[in-house]
Amino acid sequence: MTTEPGRPVRIEILTRRDCPSRAMAVAIVERVVEETGVLARVELIYLATELQAQRRRFLGSPSVRVDGRDVEPGSNGRVGFTLACRIYCGESGLQGWPDARWVRNALRIAAGQPLTGYSSPSEKSSATSP
Repeated sequence: MTTEPGRPVRIEILTRRDCPSRAMAVAIVERVVEETGVLARVELIYLATELQAQRRRFLGSPSVRVDGRDVEPGSNGRVGFTLACRIYCGESGLQGWPDARWVRNALRIAAGQPLTGYSSPSEKSSATSP
């Protein structure tokens, strides 16, 4: 999915208010938006109930979506929606936030930009990798 020229890409950071990984997820998203230069609108969305988690198809806190699609490769068909903390498997091991590379690739795809240094969806990288 690509955006219309001039239309910002929508990035949602879905989280609980008490999520210990929220700040890192926000920092990664902000850094990637700045690095790519993609026009983006970042929304922080707080969830507080299991009903909200079900309705939003929330895979855990924090979750990052670009134009409605989760940034973690292979996660868009998952079920098991919950308010629990989300664990990601990056190149450096388990972590509580999505990989910067996943956010970058999702953002570039949404903006219609080429993927430079693209890794296959099954390849994991660390959250702080370029």
